[in-house]
Amino acid sequence: MTKQLFPLALGGLGIGTTEFVVMGLLPDIANNIDVTIPVAGHLISSYALGVVIGAPVLVALSAKFAPKHILIALMILFTVFNFLSTIAPDYYTLILSRFLSGLPHGAFFGVGTVVAAKLAKEGKSAQAIASMFTGLTLANLAMVPVVTFVGHHLHWRYAFAIVSLIGIFTIFFLYKWLPEQKPLRTITFKEELEFFKTIKAWHILTIVAIGFAGLFSWFSYIAPLLIHVTNFEAGSVSYLMVVAGAGMVVGNVIGGYLADRKSPVKTLIFLLSMMTISLLLIFFLSQSKSISVFLTFICGTLAMALSSPINMVMLKSAKHSAMLAAAFLQAAFNVSNTLGAFFGGLPLVFGLNYNYPALVGASMAMIGVVLCVLFLKRYNE
Repeated sequence: MTKQLFPLALGGLGIGTTEFVVMGLLPDIANNIDVTIPVAGHLISSYALGVVIGAPVLVALSAKFAPKHILIALMILFTVFNFLSTIAPDYYTLILSRFLSGLPHGAFFGVGTVVAAKLAKEGKSAQAIASMFTGLTLANLAMVPVVTFVGHHLHWRYAFAIVSLIGIFTIFFLYKWLPEQKPLRTITFKEELEFFKTIKAWHILTIVAIGFAGLFSWFSYIAPLLIHVTNFEAGSVSYLMVVAGAGMVVGNVIGGYLADRKSPVKTLIFLLSMMTISLLLIFFLSQSKSISVFLTFICGTLAMALSSPINMVMLKSAKHSAMLAAAFLQAAFNVSNTLGAFFGGLPLVFGLNYNYPALVGASMAMIGVVLCVLFLKRYNE
């Protein structure tokens, strides 16, 4: 990773921490604010909804400015809104603060994706993008487990205080090390929107929204799954999140490598097929501790490996609308987060066990495979 890409990765570290730490602390938050786990799961959906709304809107409003200034402004918003979660007095205020925290998420990654690609050497665009997402993977490998441990043993509010601190450091390094670039918009906003009048654009977004939701259906409820089905101690969840994070680090490298050398769409078909199989195995075999640990690593690997190929599919398809397309892609990721958390929680509402969200996830991942096959046949990519 270059010095220029480091601030983007650091921002990804903060974003990844705040997005995923709630999943590990869900039982603690639910108990503290006196709601059920499925209701507390709406905190995940609220954040994701903020990303969906914030990504295209903030990019559209800011695209005429230099990307360095956009990224600094987005990280200021991210830091302030995450700090609000540390002082939220009740469930409804926390829901609102989580929604506001999500607003700059997609726009940061959307602008950062295009910046990283422009800073990359010839033929290394996907690996440069993967470098930016290194922060996201390290969040799951190190920061999320550490912050989950702190939140579980001290108080969950400390998690958001730590995220706010990461945000402050990110602002500093964006200012110091990210080079100045001209505004990324080369056409009018109206012309950018032309791409989103095509079936191809919405086909890509639907692959993400539905296919990738399989991951979130499982991961949103990983803490109660490991505690109530696999029978791990609650204090062990933070260590088990390290396993998922290690998988994501490996998957990020694999995804960047494959996306620069193989057909991104064929790579997606393979990875989503493997995700389907892995989630089915979790549903049937999650009572086994050793198998659960192994599958947690595999699903983490597959989840992050999907990122670079789908980003390359979108950037190649969007061409002159790259920044807005990248923002919409981040919105679609978080639509998948919302759908996964919602549909994954439905079996729990009806009294089924905590392994059932993985079954829902396998179904959604399989739909993603079908959508990718149809995309390959239609566009021959």
